[in-house]
Amino acid sequence: MSPRPPDLVGFGAWPREPGTVMRRASAVPAGASAPFVIISESHVPGVPTEWEPHTHPLHELVWVRGGTLMSRVADQVFTVSEGQGLWMPAGVVHGGRLTAGVEFYDAFFAPERTPVAFDGPTAIAMTPLLESLLTHLARTDLDAGARARAESVVFDVLLPSERQFTLQLPGDARIDTIAEALLEDPADSRSLEEWARALGTSDRTVARAFRHSTGLSFTQWRQTLRVHRALTLLSEGWDVQSVGEALGYAQPSTFIAAFRRVVGTTPGAFFSTATGAEFRSAADRGSRAGEDAPHGVRNAVSGVSSS
Repeated sequence: MSPRPPDLVGFGAWPREPGTVMRRASAVPAGASAPFVIISESHVPGVPTEWEPHTHPLHELVWVRGGTLMSRVADQVFTVSEGQGLWMPAGVVHGGRLTAGVEFYDAFFAPERTPVAFDGPTAIAMTPLLESLLTHLARTDLDAGARARAESVVFDVLLPSERQFTLQLPGDARIDTIAEALLEDPADSRSLEEWARALGTSDRTVARAFRHSTGLSFTQWRQTLRVHRALTLLSEGWDVQSVGEALGYAQPSTFIAAFRRVVGTTPGAFFSTATGAEFRSAADRGSRAGEDAPHGVRNAVSGVSSS
């Protein structure tokens, strides 16, 4: 039996769990001024934690175990689950939120001595080798030679993930009410036509506004939002059937098909290399229920199906 979904409280267009501890900024760890290229650390907050928008003078790479991290940059929301990290370039304003009890890891990189560059916030493939190297660099007893060798290998294996999974918020006054309502309750099943009537406008106006501001249709955008929420619930140990029900899907197979249309794979396959056997068992049980669900034809926008 899965736990009851937490009651979410609206925070602009970004829901917040009750009991969330607010922090003004994520501090750069001690030693950042030392002659190192990479400074790495980890900690486990016991409660949901949120950082207000802030910047760092260093590049930052964050990743998690046992939960999810959400980060917001302007009108984009990034959901980071196990197996992926998020690279935040120096100087980029961002906020972040962790689920309770997650193992949170971050590493800071001196920009002037980092031989890799990304255009903006970028999902990173957190391979076992990369994680091991960054954990190794968290040690305080490494001599200069050992640290330099480890850092050079980090730069060899620091690569973008194949899945750049981002939710573009509309930022359009004509449809922000819809976005905020769906972020607060992803299971809201009102159709585009119903929303248009509620807002006193035409369905064509709503459809065009979503396509123009997010690059997705209304249906595709809602599916993507639901999958962002699903990643958090699945990472917390929910079974696939309960996640599907919480997000408004009548059957597990329908949820799995929607997940596959957005991400390109089933929930069980998505987490199979990133999480423990207990979660994989639950996810795979749900995934097998939808093995006959149709594959979507993926397009270039967030991996969303055109079907």
